[in-house]
Amino acid sequence: MKRIAALLLLASLSANAVAFEPFVVSDIRIDGLSRISAGTVYNYLPVNKGDQFTEDEAQRAIRALYDTHFFSDVEMSREGNILVIKVVERPSIAKLTIRGNKDIKEEDLRKGLKEIGLSEGETFDRLSLDRVKQELITQYYNRGKYNVSIDPHVTRLDRNRVALDIEIREGKVAKIKEINVVGNTTFTDKQIEDNFESGTTNWMSWYSKNDQYSREKLSGDLEKLQSYYMNRGYADFGVDSTQVTISPDKREMYIAASIKEGEVYTVSDVHLLGKLILPEKTLRQLVFVKAGDKFNRAAVEGTSNAIKGILSNLGFAYAKVTPVPKLDKEKRTVDLTFYIEPGQRVYVRRVIFQGNTRTEDDVLRRQMRQLEGSWYSQALIDRSKIRLQQLGYFKKVDIDKQRVPGTQDQVDVTVKVEEQSAGSLQFGVGYSQYSGVILSASVSQNNFLGTGDSFSVGAETSTYYKRVNASYYNPFLTDSGIGIGYTVGYSKTDYGNTDFANYATSAKSFSTFLGIPITEFDSLRVGLGVSSNKINLYPGYSPQVLLDYQNALGHQTIHEWTGTLGWNHDTRNGYWAPTRGGLMSVSTDVALPGSTVQHFRVSAEANHYWPIGGGFVLYLDGQAQYGATYGSQTYKNSFGQYLAGQPLDYPFWQNFYSGGVRDVRGFQDNTLGPRVCSGTDASGHAIQPSSNGYCTGSYYQYAQPIGGAFKVLGTSELYLPLPFLKDINTARVSLFMDVGNAYKDYQSFKAADLRASAGISLHWQAPIGPLIINFATPIRSKPSDRPYEERIQFTFGSQF
Repeated sequence: MKRIAALLLLASLSANAVAFEPFVVSDIRIDGLSRISAGTVYNYLPVNKGDQFTEDEAQRAIRALYDTHFFSDVEMSREGNILVIKVVERPSIAKLTIRGNKDIKEEDLRKGLKEIGLSEGETFDRLSLDRVKQELITQYYNRGKYNVSIDPHVTRLDRNRVALDIEIREGKVAKIKEINVVGNTTFTDKQIEDNFESGTTNWMSWYSKNDQYSREKLSGDLEKLQSYYMNRGYADFGVDSTQVTISPDKREMYIAASIKEGEVYTVSDVHLLGKLILPEKTLRQLVFVKAGDKFNRAAVEGTSNAIKGILSNLGFAYAKVTPVPKLDKEKRTVDLTFYIEPGQRVYVRRVIFQGNTRTEDDVLRRQMRQLEGSWYSQALIDRSKIRLQQLGYFKKVDIDKQRVPGTQDQVDVTVKVEEQSAGSLQFGVGYSQYSGVILSASVSQNNFLGTGDSFSVGAETSTYYKRVNASYYNPFLTDSGIGIGYTVGYSKTDYGNTDFANYATSAKSFSTFLGIPITEFDSLRVGLGVSSNKINLYPGYSPQVLLDYQNALGHQTIHEWTGTLGWNHDTRNGYWAPTRGGLMSVSTDVALPGSTVQHFRVSAEANHYWPIGGGFVLYLDGQAQYGATYGSQTYKNSFGQYLAGQPLDYPFWQNFYSGGVRDVRGFQDNTLGPRVCSGTDASGHAIQPSSNGYCTGSYYQYAQPIGGAFKVLGTSELYLPLPFLKDINTARVSLFMDVGNAYKDYQSFKAADLRASAGISLHWQAPIGPLIINFATPIRSKPSDRPYEERIQFTFGSQF
């Protein structure tokens, strides 16, 4: 066939060259050009003025012009000593339209078309169009869509142009009707197919898509099948053949695989050969398989990766560790040798940043633990990536290495980032079932002018509060990473129309703090603040116990000097949606001597994320908060249960609350914990709530939450890998269970009083701010909680 094609091409070229005697070209004239310049043709033409021109040269010139794919016809003739070239230009593509594609994105299709010369503005070649059709059909076949049809339509336009319309009818994915593994005697079909991504239709197929056939999925399943046996000692396991059959209507697939199980092998010995770099005793600690063990492919691969990993941390970025098993079929043993080739030790010449159009290089560079001029370390590269992800400025962070051309011991490290919005200018409306309608205006920027500094200025108003605040933080006041921040705020609250205890506050505050790094994962926060808070209580409407406390204290306006000390240990691998690592923190706020009430509060939290396979992530969190007074302060007056000279209790305006959309879900915000009635009975004593939470004779029907000085909270959450939520940094769905409550004080804690709930939650980083929707069911509650239970909870919009 190739010979025939060559003869046809030669005949075509000969036909386009008029026979003439050799001559010296005095000039060259090109006829038929409209879009393509004469200079472009001269660049490709292998003949110039003054050249001797023969029939062989003519054929060579015609072939060169055809190879440009600019022309559909080329003819050469002679007028005296002038060489005349007559061409017919191929049409240009004026418009390219793709219709009907759903499984493959249009941008991916256009990119592939452009690579073979089919894009708007390029010359049109029908042969390229035919290649595209076949390639697209192959891609859809690989996705299991065997009913696909690709119909390209070409419409002629004026000025030698064409419009291309590629119509795609994808059809439906062929579904797997049957999977048949032949030759398995040790394990059942169910055992070996449980890990398959492919499967026949079942009740979960709408979610998992396991019954949709694809070639890549089948290849992965065969690899899993091999791993299943080899991880259980079958070192000579093999897949003899696979057969995929499609039904006549191309809607059903039948898969058959013939396997040879082989025998179970035991490791007889393990050798480490090659250039070890480290002492063999050290490397032996990274060997996960030893003599006497069953052969295990996963352990062998784990050993190779562990040795490569430690070598890559010592500068051997391209180390190779090759396991070579030698099988003794008579004894059914495996003699295992790891050949270690560390290669040349390399150091990093340059660290290059790409994609940071807004963020300054210095902001990224100060997060890098891999330094220029030092030996390459994969551990430092990995840590640098996590630190960049934790900033919250980037959707995606990738770090690659490339050898420096002409060297064997140098690499350049390229950090590619995809920036996301780190700030906002918002005028919006939010809503939460607790706060009602929230009107807000804010300017915030977590990466101010690309410097890494953050600031925010905002105001909010809702049915019960008004807030105005501003904050600023410079995370690198010094090169060592000490940061400084400031906050100033004013708030006014009135809980008269909420489920809270009825009182109002008016507070002003200012604080400054330092962030001090201690280790790679640990930091301290030290702060100092001042505040003034005027508290208004209403006899008959506010709970009597709060009125008694304020009267006994003798102060309506509370002044505080507050010192803060906190510690964080953060190993999370992301900012918005971590998948591994955790956070431990302890913080203490102390109202210093000179404050109206000397008190302190301690908060502690520990949480962790575990990837458990298949895209599932398990999250556990535990929190505890405790508050108390200190020093020799006493009540000035006697009111109710508070006696003059008695040590002060923890101030009620600093109480901890439990329940809500971010706490124990399924209960209204801040409604769990101690509840009291407003008003007094006929004898002047505070009204006590019944077991159902009713307050007979009180202004309010139900007891009002007042919080407590001790709180505990525990959460377990399972994040789900939903196919329609590809970007977990944008949205996540989870199943959860919460347990917690608030108590009057530590001595009042009883496990029997803990409340619990379970349900499903959606977190979405929406353009208007974070959106949280919970569907929760209380699974442990008391009759007095009934008025405060909520099955559906949601909140959206920016909140401060």
